[in-house]
Amino acid sequence: MSRLDALSLRSRTTFTAVALVAVVLGAGAWVLLTTLDRQLVAATDLTSRATARDLVEMVRTDRLPDVLTQVGDDGVAQVFAADGTVLAASANITGRGPITGPAESPEARLRTFDGPDDQETETYRAWTVAGASPRGQVTVVVGNSLEAVHEASRRLRALLLIGVPLAVLVLGGVVWVLVGRALGRLDRIRSDVDAIDPRQLDRRVVATGPRDEVGRLAATMNRMLARVEAAVTRQRQLVADVSHDLQSPLATQRLSLEVALRDPGAVDADELRSGVLGPAQAMERLVDDLLVLAAADEHALATVTSVDLDALVLEEAERARSNSHVRIDTARVSAGPVRANPSEIRRAVRNLVDNAVAYAASTVELAVTTIGEEVVLDVLDDGPGVPPDERERIFDRFHRGDPSRQGGVSGSGLGLSIARTATERAGGRLDLVDGPAGAHFRMVLPVLPVG
Repeated sequence: MSRLDALSLRSRTTFTAVALVAVVLGAGAWVLLTTLDRQLVAATDLTSRATARDLVEMVRTDRLPDVLTQVGDDGVAQVFAADGTVLAASANITGRGPITGPAESPEARLRTFDGPDDQETETYRAWTVAGASPRGQVTVVVGNSLEAVHEASRRLRALLLIGVPLAVLVLGGVVWVLVGRALGRLDRIRSDVDAIDPRQLDRRVVATGPRDEVGRLAATMNRMLARVEAAVTRQRQLVADVSHDLQSPLATQRLSLEVALRDPGAVDADELRSGVLGPAQAMERLVDDLLVLAAADEHALATVTSVDLDALVLEEAERARSNSHVRIDTARVSAGPVRANPSEIRRAVRNLVDNAVAYAASTVELAVTTIGEEVVLDVLDDGPGVPPDERERIFDRFHRGDPSRQGGVSGSGLGLSIARTATERAGGRLDLVDGPAGAHFRMVLPVLPVG
């Protein structure tokens, strides 16, 4: 682990921001100073060349004054003849001899040399031009001190040496404070979540501050906590419901076996068989239903093939007729080829038929029709129907209606949940449809493509 990794997130963020800004500002300052220096040199060169041309014209027209004032305090100008006689000069070099050699061309040529400036000697960047005068060829020299040219850059550099570090320090302080505030809110979210134990799943993170990324994170955490609470509640309810559903058949089996062991000769074999095998079959069905739901929750892939839904419905209707006195009408069952897992879709149809038979007063109607790209199974009964306050929960696992209002019917509460799960795994949907009386369930599955 590097030393940077060992720092806190706040320190790493501040250090990274300060380092990046320092590099950017440093590079910007260097570019600024370099550009400024070049621009100042170019500006003085342009001024010096223009002044040199003006002096050449003054020499040609014999209007040259003794003291040249066209240059500033930091400049130097001189005109001398071919024999070295100084014809005119700026005030800072008056009385001195030629400060450079004679020019050889009428085109301006750049020269750098050390020259006098009052009592000092400075380096000059000068332009020399050869010109003609009534007294012969002359040399015009106009330039500026490089020290003076670079003085502005030095002053700016001094300001930047103070300003850039100060700006970086101020930025570092601002970043430290802002990151501290953001991380403080994150730390409060962490501590709130960490303080929630399994007995306090109804607690939520306190969302404070603006609706920014941290605020949205708090909202996301609250939604996650709500899902965890719902999942744990379902798990606890599942344990309670399974325990309740297993307790009754186990108690029946235990009672039957205890009676048989207490007085074996007085026990009827059929009653013993019914008292043991019946509860065992009920427990087996419950465990089988739970395995189906567990496989669906794990998104286990189901083997899909073609299924004749109409044939399957007719088979389940015949099975239900043999176990019930309810009339089952299949007159509206027509061809309905679908693509699904045969065992899963059969279980769904069986659960729907058994549910309808269990609650029907006298008649159950089954209908299979093909509408466009869908095959529709309608299961209707003439029972008491589903109360309005249970319509949204009828497909929930272990949901049971009020037996006192529904003829004393009781089950595991998994049938409709399994039916909807199997239907959705086949790419369809299962809904409770509004009707004038009784209950009306509608299963819709994709039709089997031709060819």
